[in-house]
Amino acid sequence: MRARALLAALALVASPALAAPVEVTRFHTPESITTLGRGAVAVVAAPGTDGSSLEQRVWLQAVEAELAALKFGSATPGAADAVAEVRAERDVQRIERKRGPVSVGVGGSTGGWNSGVGLGVGFSLGGGPKARVTSRLVVTIRSRATGLSLWEGRAENVENEKAKAAAVDQAAPRLAHALFSGFPGTSGATITVK
Repeated sequence: MRARALLAALALVASPALAAPVEVTRFHTPESITTLGRGAVAVVAAPGTDGSSLEQRVWLQAVEAELAALKFGSATPGAADAVAEVRAERDVQRIERKRGPVSVGVGGSTGGWNSGVGLGVGFSLGGGPKARVTSRLVVTIRSRATGLSLWEGRAENVENEKAKAAAVDQAAPRLAHALFSGFPGTSGATITVK
């Protein structure tokens, strides 16, 4: 019985950490979805972002892959029916600990035969400050002809900075997949995708 409990505990410790869930919110109207159809969509970096950066290209490719899986065609911006503008943001937040990693205590007693002074030193094994990475993917699909927004969505999650899931090559496909799962989604509703 103890051996089984020990094996179960070891399996939990050895199993890889699960990625944090992704929160997804999408907006559209029935008319905009009808207009969007399943034509060709050009995937581009949103205005104000550098579409030629290596990191941005990972996000663009993740969105392209999800649109292709939904059977949208691809085309250059000038020939597409719609344009998907992609914006990706990553913020690192350091959470400072309330107490220092080392504490020192001094104590003593006097009187009679039992006099003494003591000194104690404690070390926190919790490590330094914790860092969390917030990854956010925002996609707006616009009509190429009118420039009007047909569909908008955002996906966001928070991971420990040291987690594999926090790396861009892991986060981009996860967030893009969550964003487009159940496309077009319920307008205005925020859902959690694991």
